[in-house]
Amino acid sequence: MIQFCVDHTLPPMCKADPVTTLSWLDREQEKNSEPQLWPVGMVLEGSSEALCPPPSLELRPSCNKSQPSPPLGSSSQPHDGVFPEDKEPVKYGELIVLGHNGSLANGDKGRRRSRLALYKRPKANGVKPDVIHNVSTPLVSKALSNKSQHSISYTLSRSHSVIVEYTHDTNTDMFQIGRSTESMIDFVVTDTAGSSSGQGGGSAGEGGGGGQSAQSTISRYACRIMCERSAPYTARIYAAGFDSSKNIFLGERAAKWRTSDGLMDGLTTNGVLVMHPAGEFVSEPAPGVWREISVCGNVFALRETRSAQQRGKLVENESNTLQDGSLIDLCGATLLWRTPSGLRHTPTLKQLESLRQELNAARPQCPVGFNTLAFPSLAQREIVDKKQPWVYVNCGHVHGYHNWGYRKEKGPAGPGGTAPASTGERECPMCRRVGPYVPLWLGCEGGLYLDAGPPTHAFCPCGHVCSEKTVVGWSQIPLPHGTHAFHAACPFCGTWLTGEQGHIKLIFQGPVD
Repeated sequence: MIQFCVDHTLPPMCKADPVTTLSWLDREQEKNSEPQLWPVGMVLEGSSEALCPPPSLELRPSCNKSQPSPPLGSSSQPHDGVFPEDKEPVKYGELIVLGHNGSLANGDKGRRRSRLALYKRPKANGVKPDVIHNVSTPLVSKALSNKSQHSISYTLSRSHSVIVEYTHDTNTDMFQIGRSTESMIDFVVTDTAGSSSGQGGGSAGEGGGGGQSAQSTISRYACRIMCERSAPYTARIYAAGFDSSKNIFLGERAAKWRTSDGLMDGLTTNGVLVMHPAGEFVSEPAPGVWREISVCGNVFALRETRSAQQRGKLVENESNTLQDGSLIDLCGATLLWRTPSGLRHTPTLKQLESLRQELNAARPQCPVGFNTLAFPSLAQREIVDKKQPWVYVNCGHVHGYHNWGYRKEKGPAGPGGTAPASTGERECPMCRRVGPYVPLWLGCEGGLYLDAGPPTHAFCPCGHVCSEKTVVGWSQIPLPHGTHAFHAACPFCGTWLTGEQGHIKLIFQGPVD
């Protein structure tokens, strides 16, 4: 039997009617019957109102109190509907991990993959807030022992915790994302290595600061996405996911607070950041502003550092509703959300192969060696083909591979005077500009394209080739790196972009005959 800790000796301003019922859903239905975020009137930490816990509050409509909650979806089959078998399933959207050019380095396997489509499940498994309890912290483990009940626990002090129970929602499907490989996680995401420089067709190398961290910064239960099962199939994102016991636990040191309506909210350790595009992602791509999403789906300005305990300012005119082109950063990996309508503007794998064949059919030649160049198969990765085109990224002239043209500079003085030292850069024989000389790779992940235009441009300095609209759009987007840094990066490999624009137009030499 759980004992609720309601202090009847509190000052009058802190006392509440022990039989108060908060018809949360009834209030929301009065707001144009549109699903809303949790109330966000904030009470500052340390205030008298924050220290005076209200009694248990019931968040579901009173007319449903006598009706038993329908059972949650079977935990033995948590991924029903993610990979449907029916011919015309309802697709909510797709999640694409940036930095992987079509698949993970070791291949896509099950829930660990570079891209995942979210479909309407055969049976709803969504949840919604139901009842909030104030309990003694030592009783939290007992209160959370019911593994059939979803709940979020907020530890306010060593003697006081708040537990919000969730009930089944027949109108939504829930998808969970995180580093954990446990069965309740629908999309297993691991750290994507960023890079301040590099080249190649696979993932980028180590980070530009001190290399890739050996310890992952992605939470095991990073976030959850709730999709409405009826049109227009709105998808909303929330920080934190439920663990194997169907609980979310925010410890004493986590950033959390009580709202003016007696509810709770909080942030995860490293946070879940979201950036919605400022305009239409496919027509007029322009970056928005990075925000942080709370456990209850409210939107806040960024904290001073990624894991600071003080939350940012509430942004009331923005929501957690995902739209085509929304970016989700999990502090170690960044995901792109594409809607079915947005994906219709992107090239399919078959179309990308046709573009590759068209490029090769034009028989581009090396302007020096006069040998015919050819882009390798889309399935070929990291292994440079002998006919593969190379580019000088500072000017865009495309050549075949050659091992000459290194720029020599004077190195440190030795016993015999000065010695030449190679800088690793090459001098273009066509225009004499000096810069990186890298192989060209076609971007294989069609979901990262902004249109199906011809592959005429390449990112600098990695050499990934795609349409002009795609390179221009992505070169304007600052992606989170570390605790407070932002850099534009190639979406296909994660390499930080360099140069004035971050991309270059390719200059091919046609056949002389």
